[in-house]
Amino acid sequence: MKTDMSTADLSPTPTVARPRFAFIDLARGIALLAMFVFHFTYDLAYFELIDVDTPLEPGWHWFARSIAASFLTLVGVSLVLATRYGVNRQVHLNRHAYLKRLAMVAGAAALVTVGTWFAMPDSFIFFGILHQVALASVVALPFLWLPTLAVALAALIVFAVPNLAAHPVLDQSWLLWLGLAREVPASADFVPLFPWFGWVLTGIVLARLALPRLAQSRLASWRPRALPARVVVWGGRNSLLVYLLHQPLFIGALVLATQFAIARPSDERPFMQSCERSCMQEAHDAGACRAHCGCTVDAIKREDLWRKVLENALSPEERSRVSTLAKACFR
Repeated sequence: MKTDMSTADLSPTPTVARPRFAFIDLARGIALLAMFVFHFTYDLAYFELIDVDTPLEPGWHWFARSIAASFLTLVGVSLVLATRYGVNRQVHLNRHAYLKRLAMVAGAAALVTVGTWFAMPDSFIFFGILHQVALASVVALPFLWLPTLAVALAALIVFAVPNLAAHPVLDQSWLLWLGLAREVPASADFVPLFPWFGWVLTGIVLARLALPRLAQSRLASWRPRALPARVVVWGGRNSLLVYLLHQPLFIGALVLATQFAIARPSDERPFMQSCERSCMQEAHDAGACRAHCGCTVDAIKREDLWRKVLENALSPEERSRVSTLAKACFR
C-alpha cells in the first residue's frame, strides 16, 4: 500500500529536487513480497487446494500481523521523511502532495470496502490496512512536532490501551474501528486504530533515531542494479497500485485453475452433485458447498475408502469414519 510520502518531496526550497532513499522502497517492496506469500496461501486454502487454516494457525496468524506492523512502521518513517527538510528537525508539510496521497489511500480504502461488501458480505473489510493508513496519516501529524521521547511514550500507551479499556459502550458497531470492542468482528482484514497506530508512532521514533546516521552513510546513495532488486524497489514505490491489483490477479488465476486444470473425474460427479444439493439445502453458498464437497471426496480417497463408497460397500465403522471426514470439511 503506497503510504509513500517519501524523500521525493523533500528539499531546502520548493524548487529544488530532493533525493529519494531507495532502501525505503526496498523495505516496502520486501513487505509486499511477504504479503503475497500470505495472501496466496490464504487463497489456496480458501479454494481447498491446501489443508492450511491461515487465519487460525498461529504461525500464519503472527506472520500476517508482522507484515501489517512492517507496513505501518514504514508509514511513520515516510511521514518523517515527507515533513522534514532532509532529516533535520525543521518540520514542513507539502500540503498538495500530502492531500493528494491521502485522497488516493482513502479512495483505495473505500474501493476495498465496496468490493468486499459485494464479494464477501459476511466478512467484508470495513476497516483494514488501507483504512488504518489513511487515518494514521492524519492522526500522526501532531506527533511530528513532539519530542521523540513523547512520541515513544505515546506509542507505548497506544499498544497498551486495548488491554486496559473495556466498556460495553465500546462494543457498538460505529466504534468498532477503534479496536476496543470485547469481541473481534468478522472481517477479512481488520486493522483498527488501537493498537496498530502504535506501529506508526514507532516508525516516527525509528526514523528520527536512524535516518540522520543513514543519510550520511553509503546506504543513502544506494540504487538497485540487479533486475530482481529493481523490480522489488519499483513495487515498493508503487505499493498502492500493487496492493489493489494482487488479490484480483491471484483469485482470478485460481478460479481458472480450479475450472480447467483441476477438473474432477467422472466417477465423482454423482457424489458431488448429491453432496452439493444437501449442502445448499442448509442455506450454504454454492461455491462454498462445491469446495467442501471436494474436500470430502479428497479426504475419503486419502483414507482409501472411495471404491467402497462407489460400491455402497462401507461397513458401519467406515460409514462413521466417512461422516467424521465430511464434518471436518464442513467446519
